[in-house]
This record gives sequence, C-alpha cells and structure tokens, in this order.
Amino acid sequence: MRLNKFLQQAGIGSRREAERLVVAGVVQVNGLVASVTTEVPEGAEVRVSGKVLNAASAGQPRLFRYHKPVGVIVTARDSLGRETLYNALAKLPITKNLPRLMPVGRLDLNSEGLLLLTDSGPLAQVLMSPATALPRIYRVRVHGRLTAAQLEKWRRGVQIEGIDYRGAEVHEEDVGASGLNAWYRVVLNEGKNREIRRIFEYFGCEVNRLIRTAYGPCGLATLPMRGFMEVPHAEVSALMKQVNFA
Repeated sequence: MRLNKFLQQAGIGSRREAERLVVAGVVQVNGLVASVTTEVPEGAEVRVSGKVLNAASAGQPRLFRYHKPVGVIVTARDSLGRETLYNALAKLPITKNLPRLMPVGRLDLNSEGLLLLTDSGPLAQVLMSPATALPRIYRVRVHGRLTAAQLEKWRRGVQIEGIDYRGAEVHEEDVGASGLNAWYRVVLNEGKNREIRRIFEYFGCEVNRLIRTAYGPCGLATLPMRGFMEVPHAEVSALMKQVNFA
C-alpha cells in the first residue's frame, strides 16, 4: 500500500497533510525514515512522531453525516469571519476526538442539508467523481415555476455560458397557496458549482431554499439541524463495494 494512502486510512488527514508529515521526517516505516515514495508492506510498523499506527488503525475509512445549516461555509477558514464547517463541528462534543475529516463535495453558504465527511481522501474523491455518478437528491423551493418545455429541456441537459450540465431528474412537487413559489425534487449525478441555482436562474426562477436530502445511499432522514452522526460500519462497507473502492 502507498504510504500516503496508509496514513489517510489511519486518520492522519488529507493526502497533503500526510505528505507534509513525511517531508518533515516524522514518519518511519519499519524503523526507517520514510519518503513520499515509500511503500508499506503487509505487517509493517508505521510510526508518526513515535506513535505506532497498526493495521487495525489503518482499516476501513469512516464516514459521517452532518446536517449543515444555512450560514455555514464549507471551508477551513474564511477571511470574512463567517462560521466555517470546522468551527461548527468543533462546537459538537461528539467530534472532539475524531480524526481530521474532509467534506465529500460542498454545499454553498445559503444551502442546507446533508453533508458527508470522511477521514479518507481517496474515498472522498471516488464519491465525488462524475464517473461514480452517485445520485444527489435535493428539495428546492423557487420563486416562479418551470414550464413543461423547460422541465423537459433540463432533463435532456443544458448549456449555460459555455458550461455543459448533464440532464437531471426534476419534478414539481408542490405549489404554494399564492402560486408564487413552488417546490421541486431534483436529482443530480454530479454536482458542479451552484448548478441547481444557475439552471433555475437560466429558466427565470429564483431559488430561495435548497436542501440536500440524500447523497448516494446516505440520507438526511431525521438527523436534526447541526446533527452529526457516524454512518454504520456495514453501510460504509456496502457503499465501498457499490463504488468499487478497495
């Protein structure tokens, strides 16, 4: 196994963080200072700053669900002083002794709902990959309504300012009593930056609420706002098998 992958699966953090530790000379494999090209043979002893990382600690990646509220920005730091994802997680007692976690994709500042986090950079990349095509399900409230022709056009795929957006499942679910706002169910198989908002704007509608309710087989379910919960081991195993992650 590659050393950076071993370190990530052991909960060290991202590939960049793993490589930083290796370059700093604090990682040893079988008693020898490691380099970024070092391989970790089965049964090898790996130490970081003297602490042994055994095979058990480098086992299956961990995955967590977080119910992100509006106003939390999915980044490590923010020059405008807004609440970041890591600020928000640090306030939760359950997150105090966890490894470094990274988000699987993003939700913008004004969006809410399910955000997955994992201690495995490679797993995060696979789950986000357009090739994997995991469905992302959203409930979206907009000012305005799409016509039947616009719905059909979106389902086939649209191009906006030179950017191609794949076709999506999109259905109107409910219309408010005033008729000014409507709820839609949108299912994407990839998530480009502000994709849903841009497409509704392209069709003359304004998004005023956007909630992600599921990412692949992982659902928001009854997780409360700012709730944080680990995905059970068996469900992570099934997901890894589904996306061919070894």
